[in-house]
Amino acid sequence: MSAVLTPTDAPATVPAGRFGGLLRAETHRFTARRFIQVLLGLAVLGWVGVLGLGFLNFASTTPERLASAEASRQEQVDQQDVYREDCLANAPAGVSPDEYCGPPLVAEDLELKYYIDPAPFSLGANGADGAVAFSAAASVLAFLVAATYVGAEWSSRSMSALLFWETRRPRVMGAKTAVVAVASALIGVVAQLSWLALAGIWQATVGDGADLPDHFWSTLLGAQGRGVLLTLFAGLLGFGLTNLVRNTGAALGVGFVYFAVLETAVRAVRPTWQPWLLTNNAAALVMPKGLTLYTGYDPISGNSIEYQLQNLQAGVYMAVVTAVVVGVGIVLFSRRDVH
Repeated sequence: MSAVLTPTDAPATVPAGRFGGLLRAETHRFTARRFIQVLLGLAVLGWVGVLGLGFLNFASTTPERLASAEASRQEQVDQQDVYREDCLANAPAGVSPDEYCGPPLVAEDLELKYYIDPAPFSLGANGADGAVAFSAAASVLAFLVAATYVGAEWSSRSMSALLFWETRRPRVMGAKTAVVAVASALIGVVAQLSWLALAGIWQATVGDGADLPDHFWSTLLGAQGRGVLLTLFAGLLGFGLTNLVRNTGAALGVGFVYFAVLETAVRAVRPTWQPWLLTNNAAALVMPKGLTLYTGYDPISGNSIEYQLQNLQAGVYMAVVTAVVVGVGIVLFSRRDVH
C-alpha cells in the first residue's frame, strides 16, 4: 500500500478534523503501544530495585557505630604516630622533621565518614549527583520510548494508512512530535520526582541526619530542571532519528555506532573535537557547573589543556541538533513517497 504525495495544483483536501482530534488520536496510539507499557513498567521495577540496593548499601548512624568509627580513626592516628617516631629517629641532622617525616597527624585530619561501614546516605552530598544519574536514565528511556513509538508506525504501515484520514502530512508529523515532546517531558518530570522520593526515603531511614548545605535546593532544582530538558531532547532525537531511517532497530544501530564507535574514535584521535560530542554536551547540560574537558597537552609546559563546557552552551547545541534531526525528518516525510 502506498500514499503518493498530493500535487501542488490539486484541489484543497477536506480537513479530517481539528488538530485537537488528531492529537487525541496520536495520544491514544502512543499509550496503546504495548512495548512502551513494558518499558515504563521496567522503569518502575528498576526504581524499586534501586530503592532496595540503597537499604543494603546504606545504614543510619547510631552512637555505637559512631564510637566504633572514632576508635578506628584513632587507631590509624596512633599507627601513624608510631611510624613518625621511627622516621624521626632515623632523620638526618639539619633536616626539618616535618619536611622529612611529615607533620603530626590528628584525628580531625581524617573524615569520620570513611570509617563508617556501611556509610549513611547523605542527601546534602548526593542530591545533585542523583538528579544527574536519574536524568541520564530518563533520557535513555525517553529515547527508546520515542524510537519504538514511531518505528512501530512505520513497521505496521499505519503511517501510510493514517494519510488516508489526514492527508496534510505536516499536521500528522506535528501531532506525533507534540505527543513525543509531552511524553518525554513527563518522563523527565516523573524521573526527577522519583529521585526526590527515593532520596527522601533513604534520608529518613538510613540517612546521616545532617543539615543541608547552603544553596542546596537551588542547585538541586536547577539540575533537575536541566535534566527534564535533556530528557525532552533525548525523546525528540529518538523520534527524529527513527523517523529518518523508518525502523527502530536501524535507529538503535545508528545510535550504537555513534556512541560506541564514533565518539570513542573522536576522543582518541581528535580530542579537540570533544566539545561537539553529544554525550559531553548532554552531561554538561545537566551537571551543576558544566563539564570540564581535557583536550590535550601544552607542548611547552606539558600541562593539560582544559575546555569548560557550560550549561547554556550545551543546551543551545543540543537544541540545534535536535531541531535539525526532527526537522529533516519532517521535510522528508512531507516530500517523499510513503509506502
